[in-house]
Amino acid sequence: MRTLPVLLAFSLPTAALAEDDGSLLNDPDAKAQVSLHGELGFLWVAKHTVEFGESGSRIDYVKEGGQDNLFAVARLSGEVELGRHTVILLYQPLNLVTEANARRDLTVDGLTFPEGTPIRFRYGFPFYRASWLYDLAADDDLELALGLSLQIRNATISFQSLDGTLFRSNRNIGPVPILKGRWRSELGDDWFAGAEVDGFWAPIRYLNGSDNDVEGAILDASLRGGTELRSGVEVWLNLRYLGGGGVGTSNDPLAYDGGYTRNWLNTVTVTLGASVF
Repeated sequence: MRTLPVLLAFSLPTAALAEDDGSLLNDPDAKAQVSLHGELGFLWVAKHTVEFGESGSRIDYVKEGGQDNLFAVARLSGEVELGRHTVILLYQPLNLVTEANARRDLTVDGLTFPEGTPIRFRYGFPFYRASWLYDLAADDDLELALGLSLQIRNATISFQSLDGTLFRSNRNIGPVPILKGRWRSELGDDWFAGAEVDGFWAPIRYLNGSDNDVEGAILDASLRGGTELRSGVEVWLNLRYLGGGGVGTSNDPLAYDGGYTRNWLNTVTVTLGASVF
């Protein structure tokens, strides 16, 4: 059953090709257009809470874990466009490392960090994402595309006392199928505006890539505006909401304190970006 999202990701592009007007498949002069995109800016954590273990404390990273600052953020992607079809490969690093004194006793996976303990908090959640889009608009000045993404989560969440005597770490790798949409409109005089959304909510294990029944969600939504500096080079300003998380209990017999996990993250990023075509 876990292979269902992957099969859908491959079958939908094939179906779209079959329903194409034929110009893409029959045109020997059709060429792929390759573009590279990068952005750099800051990330603000609006709300972030975690809980590990059946007796675990619900920890507020913003109020208790030092995530009340701005963090540097970057994003890299590449695209290949062929007719109305676009394939996108994305890498989003995300590694928030902070230090704070425990304001109360904090229990993580059955281990208690006493009040006053200096703790290093690491929330690492970089991800890799492959996407496919099909443009529904037959207009060079408008993109209105729908498709699918497959994201690989690569999480490392750890808590360590600064003297090294107390330590807990949770690590997880897994696939996450996502629905995707993108809009872009040319505004004239080399200006453009656009929006992009990757999102999914899954209450059952077969859809979120887990071995147990967990509730999982992700939303990556952005608004963008920019201009073409010269042929083949664009710059833009991007406002993005990036959030998600999950709630569930692991069936791993070696899991600490019953294996219960609760993790919800809400962030906003502002970045400057550039594209080369």
